[in-house]
Amino acid sequence: MHELSLLLALAEQVQAEAQRHGAIRVLAVELRIGSLAGVDADALAFAFPLAMAGTAAADARLHITWLPAIARCRRCGHRFGVAGGVGPCPRCHRHGADLLQGRDLHLHSLTLDP
Repeated sequence: MHELSLLLALAEQVQAEAQRHGAIRVLAVELRIGSLAGVDADALAFAFPLAMAGTAAADARLHITWLPAIARCRRCGHRFGVAGGVGPCPRCHRHGADLLQGRDLHLHSLTLDP
């Protein structure tokens, strides 16, 4: 379960941000996760309290915003949604696109209790 290792790294980041802002505790953690990030939502929800135990976020709520995978055609510049992998551009039908979003996993915000 790589979700636990991801959350343990996140716990360090959350703890550092809480200390930087002088917060006693973290009430909520919001993550933004791309649809192609390979993260299991159920495993993440299960592992979250384990990873946050003993930190300022021990009782925090986890909020996840899922981001769709979006690519841009290198030839015509068209942006389009992708599922699974980047295929041909739906506008010009050429192969060769760059994934702009979809593999992301980042801390978006914290709700702190000063």
